[in-house]
Amino acid sequence: MNADSWKQDPRLKQIDPEKLQYITDFAGKLSSIPKEQLPTALAALQMDAAQKNIRFSNQETDLLVSILTSGMSPGEKKRLEALRLLAKKMAARSS
Repeated sequence: MNADSWKQDPRLKQIDPEKLQYITDFAGKLSSIPKEQLPTALAALQMDAAQKNIRFSNQETDLLVSILTSGMSPGEKKRLEALRLLAKKMAARSS
Protein backbone atom coordinates (compact mmCIF):
# COMPACT_ATOMS: atom_id res chain seq x y z
CA MET A 1 0.00 0.00 0.00
CA ASN A 2 1.43 3.39 -0.88
CA ALA A 3 1.56 6.12 1.74
CA ASP A 4 -1.73 7.78 0.77
CA SER A 5 -3.78 4.90 -0.61
CA TRP A 6 -5.53 4.44 2.74
CA LYS A 7 -7.32 7.75 2.13
CA GLN A 8 -9.21 6.14 -0.75
CA ASP A 9 -10.80 3.44 1.39
CA PRO A 10 -14.58 3.86 1.06
CA ARG A 11 -15.13 2.80 4.68
CA LEU A 12 -13.68 6.15 5.77
CA LYS A 13 -16.92 7.82 4.73
CA GLN A 14 -18.37 6.43 7.97
CA ILE A 15 -16.07 8.62 10.07
CA ASP A 16 -16.84 12.16 11.18
CA PRO A 17 -14.97 14.68 8.96
CA GLU A 18 -13.28 16.31 11.98
CA LYS A 19 -11.95 12.97 13.15
CA LEU A 20 -10.87 12.08 9.63
CA GLN A 21 -8.93 15.35 9.38
CA TYR A 22 -7.21 14.58 12.67
CA ILE A 23 -6.22 11.14 11.36
CA THR A 24 -5.01 12.63 8.06
CA ASP A 25 -2.84 15.16 9.89
CA PHE A 26 -1.45 12.45 12.15
CA ALA A 27 -0.76 10.18 9.17
CA GLY A 28 1.33 12.96 7.66
CA LYS A 29 3.47 12.94 10.79
CA LEU A 30 3.74 9.15 10.65
CA SER A 31 5.26 9.27 7.17
CA SER A 32 8.59 10.32 8.66
CA ILE A 33 8.60 7.68 11.41
CA PRO A 34 10.56 4.43 10.87
CA LYS A 35 8.26 1.46 10.23
CA GLU A 36 9.33 -0.36 13.40
CA GLN A 37 8.12 2.60 15.49
CA LEU A 38 4.71 2.72 13.82
CA PRO A 39 2.88 0.57 16.41
CA THR A 40 4.01 2.87 19.21
CA ALA A 41 3.04 5.96 17.23
CA LEU A 42 -0.43 4.57 16.50
CA ALA A 43 -0.97 3.84 20.17
CA ALA A 44 0.11 7.40 20.96
CA LEU A 45 -2.54 8.62 18.53
CA GLN A 46 -5.33 7.37 20.75
CA MET A 47 -3.87 9.04 23.83
CA ASP A 48 -3.21 12.31 21.97
CA ALA A 49 -6.75 12.35 20.60
CA ALA A 50 -8.17 11.83 24.08
CA GLN A 51 -6.16 14.80 25.36
CA LYS A 52 -7.67 16.91 22.56
CA ASN A 53 -11.14 15.62 23.48
CA ILE A 54 -11.46 13.67 20.23
CA ARG A 55 -13.03 10.32 20.96
CA PHE A 56 -13.07 7.40 18.56
CA SER A 57 -15.62 4.65 19.05
CA ASN A 58 -14.39 1.07 19.17
CA GLN A 59 -15.80 0.56 15.68
CA GLU A 60 -13.98 3.64 14.34
CA THR A 61 -10.73 2.58 15.99
CA ASP A 62 -11.01 -0.93 14.60
CA LEU A 63 -11.70 0.46 11.13
CA LEU A 64 -8.75 2.85 11.24
CA VAL A 65 -6.37 0.21 12.52
CA SER A 66 -7.56 -2.20 9.83
CA ILE A 67 -6.93 0.36 7.10
CA LEU A 68 -3.63 1.74 8.41
CA THR A 69 -2.10 -1.66 9.20
CA SER A 70 -3.04 -3.42 5.98
CA GLY A 71 0.61 -3.41 4.88
CA MET A 72 2.03 -4.65 8.17
CA SER A 73 3.34 -8.13 8.88
CA PRO A 74 1.37 -10.35 11.30
CA GLY A 75 4.03 -9.75 13.98
CA GLU A 76 3.75 -5.98 13.62
CA LYS A 77 -0.04 -6.18 13.81
CA LYS A 78 0.21 -8.29 16.97
CA ARG A 79 2.54 -5.72 18.61
CA LEU A 80 0.16 -2.93 17.66
CA GLU A 81 -2.80 -4.77 19.15
CA ALA A 82 -0.88 -5.22 22.42
CA LEU A 83 -0.13 -1.50 22.49
CA ARG A 84 -3.78 -0.67 21.73
CA LEU A 85 -4.91 -2.75 24.69
CA LEU A 86 -2.37 -1.01 26.92
CA ALA A 87 -3.53 2.41 25.69
CA LYS A 88 -7.15 1.46 26.43
CA LYS A 89 -6.24 0.45 29.97
CA MET A 90 -4.32 3.68 30.50
CA ALA A 91 -7.18 5.75 29.13
CA ALA A 92 -9.65 3.95 31.41
CA ARG A 93 -7.51 4.74 34.44
CA SER A 94 -7.28 8.42 33.58
CA SER A 95 -11.03 8.89 33.13
